[in-house]
Amino acid sequence: MPTLTRRTLLIAGVAGVTAFSVAASARPTDPFTLGVASGDPAPDGVVLWTRLAREPLAEDGMGGMPNRPIDVQWQVAHDELFTRIVQRGSTAARPEEGHSVHVELSGLEPGREYFYRFSALGHLSRAGRTRTAPAPGTLEVPLTMAFASCAQFEHGYFTAYRRMAEDQPDLILHLGDYTYEYEAGIHLSPTGIARHVEGPTSMTLANYRQRYAQYRTDPDLQEAHAVAPWAVVWDDHEIANNWAGLQPDNPQGDFARRKAAAFQAYYENMPLRRSPRLYRRIRWGALATFHMLDTRQYRTDQACGDGLQLCPERLAPERTMLGDEQEAWLFNGFRESTARWDVLGQQVFFSQYDYIPGDEAKFLLDAWDGYAADRDRVVARFGDVRNPIVLTGDVHAAWGAEVKQRWDDPSSPTLATELVTTSITAGGDGSEEYAETASWLRENPHVKYFNNRRGYALSRFTPGELRTEFRGLDYVTRPGSPIRTKATFAIEDRRPGLHRL
Repeated sequence: MPTLTRRTLLIAGVAGVTAFSVAASARPTDPFTLGVASGDPAPDGVVLWTRLAREPLAEDGMGGMPNRPIDVQWQVAHDELFTRIVQRGSTAARPEEGHSVHVELSGLEPGREYFYRFSALGHLSRAGRTRTAPAPGTLEVPLTMAFASCAQFEHGYFTAYRRMAEDQPDLILHLGDYTYEYEAGIHLSPTGIARHVEGPTSMTLANYRQRYAQYRTDPDLQEAHAVAPWAVVWDDHEIANNWAGLQPDNPQGDFARRKAAAFQAYYENMPLRRSPRLYRRIRWGALATFHMLDTRQYRTDQACGDGLQLCPERLAPERTMLGDEQEAWLFNGFRESTARWDVLGQQVFFSQYDYIPGDEAKFLLDAWDGYAADRDRVVARFGDVRNPIVLTGDVHAAWGAEVKQRWDDPSSPTLATELVTTSITAGGDGSEEYAETASWLRENPHVKYFNNRRGYALSRFTPGELRTEFRGLDYVTRPGSPIRTKATFAIEDRRPGLHRL
């Protein structure tokens, strides 16, 4: 993959106010301490986001803002100096939505870079860079996309987000565990606690707002949000560990209320369109369609009490990961797709993976292995699209796998390819491999790659090829690690499977 030029922008809006903006961000009265973001690009628009917080870590979750709406102005321009403004407007940041702002733009030109900024209470935000999707039918415009997951604040510094911003992607996918719900010292890393979170375990709307605010003040995360539009989906830790539908991992009172609070905080802190559901499609011309899935809210409870174990119940045909409505939506999207690449943006490990060498088999039941019949239904529909790709987070390591027609027959046809991003920080510094890696891979010959460093994946889509770099950091327990490409794989048009370069 060619080296992308690093741009030196997005500090303020225009050269004449740069000094003012930097100085203002250091004052406690600055309401733009959480940065800016954009998301869900369409050919004619994108969502612009910010959230006002003068005291971001306030325990009441209100960010030190008054209990009244605040008028926020916004601008969109063709250039980073805002000399060619194409749209402007104002909106209200309301206390009942955590003083967040979601501007759903339309009327922009397809396939174009834009710059945006906000102002409120006499302060100017930093500028952000975004872009619209190409026009429908456009095939020849390549796409550089980064995807990531699992940013545990305590386990390390968010250097991976800064390195991702330096790669200048056109689009960033976050596949879940954007935040973790635990109070300090509960969720430990093998390499120790690098920094501490504020507040108790997230249970209330105030708790979740405070946790998001602490994450959002991180300068590395702010860089990644300001460089490109994001498409996000949640996994479990934005709410509670291993939740499924209305079932928490551990019994607790009124989980429905906790979940509703977490859902509201997620919307308030993400560049999402207002919608009754999280699953949706992002279309990048005729080149790629991203089917962004929700694998938590509609699933049946984990089989056999969850965990890693032998469990015949996992094969029951009525078990579902997606739920009937989302499954039908996905299959209809496959049938109607004309994209060169159809991509599932989803959370948990898709391919079968036996953790125990030998005749006995043990599977992770929170992943698709615990919902084998639903996975079989999805795999059977991969024939409806030209190039099916599965993108995955959750497992805190980088993996590459070939999706087989029959998992226990290595010679059976390869129908799709799974690319798994490692974590941003979860798991601490990590290592190249585990001691058990060689035996694991022998037991699962369809799995072609594993690496246990922290980082992200960087993919480039063209009509003839999808090329992915697995990018890894040397360490996360202190800031500033360099990033290295650990492996590069190509997937050729109409030839599912991984080809290492």
